Amino acid sequence: MTPHPPTPRTPAALAALTLGALGVVYGDIGTSPLYALKEVFHAGHVPMSRENTLGVLSLIFWTMTIIVSLKYVLLILRADNRGEGGLIAMLALATTAVAEKPRLRRGLLALGMFGTAIFYGDGVITPAVSVLSAVEGLEVAAPQLEHWVVPITLIVLTGLFTVQRFGTGGIGRAFGPVTLVWFATLIALGAPQIAEHPGVLIAMLPTYALHFIVDQPLIAFIALGSVVLVVTGGEALYADLGHFGKLPIRIAWYGLVAPALVINYFGQGALLLEDPTAVENPFFLLAPGWARLPLVLLATAATVIASQALITAAFSVTKQAIQLGLLPRLRVVHTSVRDTGQIYVPFVNWGLYACIVLAVGLFGSSSKLAAAYGITVTLDMTITTIMTFFVIRHGWKYPLWLALGATGFFFAIDITFFASNVLKLLAGGWFPLVIGIAMFTLMRTWVDGRRLVAERLRDEAIDLKSFLEAVFVSPPTRVPGTAIFLSGEAGLTPNALMHNLKHNKVLHDFNVFVTVQHHEVPWIGFDKRLEVEPLGHRCWQVRLHFGFMNDPDVPEALKLLQGRGVPLDEMETSYFLSRDAIIPSLGSGMAMWREKLFASMHRNAAAAGDFLNLPANRIVELGAKVEI
Repeated sequence: MTPHPPTPRTPAALAALTLGALGVVYGDIGTSPLYALKEVFHAGHVPMSRENTLGVLSLIFWTMTIIVSLKYVLLILRADNRGEGGLIAMLALATTAVAEKPRLRRGLLALGMFGTAIFYGDGVITPAVSVLSAVEGLEVAAPQLEHWVVPITLIVLTGLFTVQRFGTGGIGRAFGPVTLVWFATLIALGAPQIAEHPGVLIAMLPTYALHFIVDQPLIAFIALGSVVLVVTGGEALYADLGHFGKLPIRIAWYGLVAPALVINYFGQGALLLEDPTAVENPFFLLAPGWARLPLVLLATAATVIASQALITAAFSVTKQAIQLGLLPRLRVVHTSVRDTGQIYVPFVNWGLYACIVLAVGLFGSSSKLAAAYGITVTLDMTITTIMTFFVIRHGWKYPLWLALGATGFFFAIDITFFASNVLKLLAGGWFPLVIGIAMFTLMRTWVDGRRLVAERLRDEAIDLKSFLEAVFVSPPTRVPGTAIFLSGEAGLTPNALMHNLKHNKVLHDFNVFVTVQHHEVPWIGFDKRLEVEPLGHRCWQVRLHFGFMNDPDVPEALKLLQGRGVPLDEMETSYFLSRDAIIPSLGSGMAMWREKLFASMHRNAAAAGDFLNLPANRIVELGAKVEI
């Protein structure tokens, strides 16, 4: 069957999905009140005054309204790829929409790859700044424990990444209820302050944001670099579309998340109007003294949930990127026998952990980390908007004026936020950017290297049908059983077949030449999984089709051959793979350092047999050298 976003058929099912969306979709944006408003004033670029406080609150309210309520919830959620969302789903939609324009398609592919790479930079900063800002509540609740903030943060993060290999399905069921308590707490903290100072609500008028921008354009421009922190996590709305569907995500946002965030931000603003010294940590100072330590514990739990959602997204994005050929094969462990979506990617898990520990140690406080935050977020926001334009214009075939109108406004806002965050480049913004650029280099090198290998193999390969005709002129000895030869390109003779004939001088009774093709759609059902072409002499050419969300299980897919004369007895079937050794060489390929990098990535990639779910005791690998 082809998975689709869940469709709630009863009010209870809708409520359950909405509660689940709270924990997974809104964990990141829901913990932004811990640090966002504080950071606007913390650096000292925005002076504390009544006018500035109201202006910043107005900016926060309208930033959330325009970017989240309008752009993501109303527009971007419509651009689903057969029910799935996220940057890779959008990339597949956009590149498919411009398939007849090769140069534009290549440009969009590079842009989407860069956006995906930048996501990993965001994946490092988000857990670090979120957990650190929660634990920093100890500085307010128990000042004597201030020197324990960084060690406790590292302990929490270490525990979080350590438990990933066991799977998080069990504790995941608690995410929704805990996050529900968190949003209720946001309301409980902010509402009393608003009740005491209801005049703060006047900042909901857009005129306050406009006056702030017009009267102090430079200060307002600098402030935008911190104001954007209120929408970090907005991409999760789109990325988790396939898990929950549009309706639960929209109900959760409009029904609880947006009101809770507005109430808390305006409560913090009311506190600052009354006591400007509370700017040191307005979130925790909203709470009465007796509640601050429990609030630190709740905030830490909420930030761990937010971090978990992002780690899970990193695993999912990596798996999708591998299947689209953007990254080398990595070991992917399924942590649940019931839910195929629960996976664990050890390399990504410990790579993120190492970078997060480095970030916490290097920056040491949420304020310094917040300076590193924003560039990657605004880049991804901008790239998503650009991709959306091409989907609307070329995929949905809307007129140019309508496509520009739907995305141009958001693009102008995204690029303004990005420009403001560029000011923080030297203050820490370089850190996630370096991670993103490093990932993009790996992805670009892998894509280019695979293309060079494919071209070289194609140049040296022999047409399969011609080869078989020549072989059966004087047929070799046939041995019992079925041989399945995996080939990267249909119609070409696999190296493994030629080596088998050369060294073993035999051919199996039945031979199946299988090419696995991954497509730019999330899911391909069993009804479209397999194409088969008889080649004569008990030989068949088979194409297997998988979407980037499907698990590529070759033996399971080949069961569809039953009744077509192909025996697939488990004890009589062998899988033949070519294990190519990449030899870098001077020439017209890539720069030598990139060829060496590709050779190393290729050599250390996970085994194809594991990736394709082949039985380990029935795999035969035959090596060959490929010079690029």
